[in-house]
Amino acid sequence: MGSEKPIEWLINPRARTGFDPQVVESLLPPDVPWRARRFHRQLPGYRMSPLVGLPNLAARLGLGGIWVKDESQRLDLRSFKVLGGSYAIYQWVRQRLGITDRELSFAELTSNELRERLGDITFAAATDGNHGRGVAWSAAQMGFKAVIYVHKLTSQQRIQAIEQTGARVVVIDGTYDDAVHQVNEDAQRYGWVVISDTAWEGYEDIPKWVMQGYTTMLSEAQEQLAAQGLSKPTHVFVQAGVGSLAAATLGYYANLFGAERPLGVVVEPTKAACLYLSAQIGDGQPHKFEGELDTIMAGLACGEPNPIAWQVLERIADVFAICPDYVAAKGMRVYGVPLRGDPMIISGESGAVTLGALLFIMEYPGARELRDYLGLGPDSQVLLINSEGNTSPDDFRYVMWEGGNPVPDEYKIFRSSLRGG
Repeated sequence: MGSEKPIEWLINPRARTGFDPQVVESLLPPDVPWRARRFHRQLPGYRMSPLVGLPNLAARLGLGGIWVKDESQRLDLRSFKVLGGSYAIYQWVRQRLGITDRELSFAELTSNELRERLGDITFAAATDGNHGRGVAWSAAQMGFKAVIYVHKLTSQQRIQAIEQTGARVVVIDGTYDDAVHQVNEDAQRYGWVVISDTAWEGYEDIPKWVMQGYTTMLSEAQEQLAAQGLSKPTHVFVQAGVGSLAAATLGYYANLFGAERPLGVVVEPTKAACLYLSAQIGDGQPHKFEGELDTIMAGLACGEPNPIAWQVLERIADVFAICPDYVAAKGMRVYGVPLRGDPMIISGESGAVTLGALLFIMEYPGARELRDYLGLGPDSQVLLINSEGNTSPDDFRYVMWEGGNPVPDEYKIFRSSLRGG
């Protein structure tokens, strides 16, 4: 029995058959990136995360450029997720206070007067690590309490990082999806406010605000690309769990460029492929991926798509792809041991899978059809998002130091010339 293929994919025939801007604008109104970024600029310690080029790797692969939005340097949290959690809390406060005619300053948001008007509020979230930490950090910055639910496979280091913000952590004996369901039940019982990046019937505003918060990262990236003389990337590879980041990313570019938007590739773990499954079934509805969701890509270990995100992705994502864990592990190592002249990037398992996917698309003979469909070549400028840094040091060292999740021999590009004896 052979090893899992490094990449499998589905081409989405709907993506280029007619762009309906209403689909995206219902999620991301045109003024959202400006509003979100104006709010985030007020956060303590805010600065733009770097956009770094990998020109030597691009040349080796036969590409015009590879650009990495490095969220491992987002605040002190090593993940983009704080952008969504903080913006959702901010918008919830505005709505709760009935403030619709103006924005709130961060000073107002953190004032004793505002907290007295709101009363004793606890924000809650389910997480694989990064989203919960972002919600907990944001709540603490604004003077609120937080309780975060995690599943049983969450690393102790990710749990400790959440607890260091002052939040209470509850461990659920189940998957990430079980944690989502449990925190919602308990929130209703105790009067908490759930800040989730996935939606369900009757709960849509907050997940939309979370996704809208992610656009700060994308507007930064566009500004940084412009500084390099590029009007836009030709291709965007984006990782997906429930699909919220992917929908925000591809939706952002669809808003800007319409039918001329970059080609979008959505990448998931093979063992948590809810979007790929939904595209495969092809009835226009989101579908649950069954199983233990046992993947090293903890931030992407989600079995149920965000239905709001799916409404966007099934119309504008060009390709849905799945990759086994060893593809993410290879991406981590290539980021961490770059070609001479390229910068080193610290990337976690979920952050590196898109680079791993790109490497195999360009070098694995079995991906030629996909490479040709995407038109990847010397004129291509590919944007990747390193969505997290080293957020679980033991898992990171297992991959980087111990060579965990190695590429199977039949899919290795290099063969050692060393001989023992």
